[in-house]
Amino acid sequence: MYLAKKQGKIELLPTSCTEIKTDMEHFIYKDQKKLRLGYTTGTCAAAATKAAAQMLLGGERVESVELFTPRGLPLQLKVERISMEENRVSCAVRKDAGDDYDVTGGAYVYAAVEKTARGYEIDGGEGVGRVTKPGLDQAVGNAAINTVPRQMMAAAMAQAAEDYGYEGGLRTVISVPEGADLAKRTLNEKLGIQGGISILGTSGIVEPMSDAALTDTIRAELKMYCAQGQKDLIITPGNYGETFLSEQLGLDLSHTVKCSNFIGETIDMAYEFQLSSLLLIGHLGKLVKLGSGIMNTHSRVADGRMETLSSCVLLAGGSGGLARRILDCNTTDEAVETLWTAAFLQPVMEQLMRKIQAVLRQRAYEGLEIEAVVFSNRFGVLGKTSGAERLMLRHRG
Repeated sequence: MYLAKKQGKIELLPTSCTEIKTDMEHFIYKDQKKLRLGYTTGTCAAAATKAAAQMLLGGERVESVELFTPRGLPLQLKVERISMEENRVSCAVRKDAGDDYDVTGGAYVYAAVEKTARGYEIDGGEGVGRVTKPGLDQAVGNAAINTVPRQMMAAAMAQAAEDYGYEGGLRTVISVPEGADLAKRTLNEKLGIQGGISILGTSGIVEPMSDAALTDTIRAELKMYCAQGQKDLIITPGNYGETFLSEQLGLDLSHTVKCSNFIGETIDMAYEFQLSSLLLIGHLGKLVKLGSGIMNTHSRVADGRMETLSSCVLLAGGSGGLARRILDCNTTDEAVETLWTAAFLQPVMEQLMRKIQAVLRQRAYEGLEIEAVVFSNRFGVLGKTSGAERLMLRHRG
């Protein structure tokens, strides 16, 4: 439930995390921190469209606009950079990402609204990308303005027309002048969105450190590859894994998806999109947790690294003393050094890879091949599941 404070009273609102509302600002508590929520580029585009439509049809300046997000939270947004002409009005709303790190934070999202014969048209202008590959929210050739923001903008134009008794149509063009530069810091080019950023948002709100934002990105990449007919993918938790598989394993990076900590959810999505295989490649510090069935590898979810390695020591016939030494290690790199010094690294890694293989195959369901390669900083490849070499051949030129 949400906790909202209004006029000295506490009210409960139906949602999934704790929020404190003060005037028009919204907060959540996450990991013992109070974090301010922001709003999406889609919310900015809808608010700018609403204000521009009101000014075009009403003939008076609108310097702030109230908007309810799809999540049901009210926002009062400042309208800036207003340009009023007889048949066209342009204005902007500045993106506020709250306490989230967002490359579009602070950018101005413009809407230019003009009259048409009928209907409500939406298009992208400067700094808004164009879709060039199938499998995304919008068809190839469309502006990269997702469905929910489009619905918000169409509703804003329809409401303005009703309020002012206007029976014709309206067209809004969304632009973000610095969008082309901002897009270089996103995955847009890889996803097939050229020339600018995407106008996004399903809830209208940016939640700091949001897991949903990361899993949405993973889903978008998997969906894109599926639409292109690419059924065999490499999954890696981050950039370090990509560097290793390119430089040390000689694998092609063109069909690689970063899964961050969300290994289990990525497997579920791969099954949903009916992919053929996943080859998971990552550092021991992340993937060792799979040996204990931990499918979200973020440290705040679970650890178990040394406990998993210690159990592998015992399964491989190692001594209790060596297992205790592993439990005392602070990092997996230290544990690997300890095992190497004891001449017991290989048998432990063999046990670990058996555990990882069993866990991955149990999660993958029937029809999805899944294998793993684990490496460390000093020793390179530490272990492979039984079918990893077969999948690696699919990703070599």
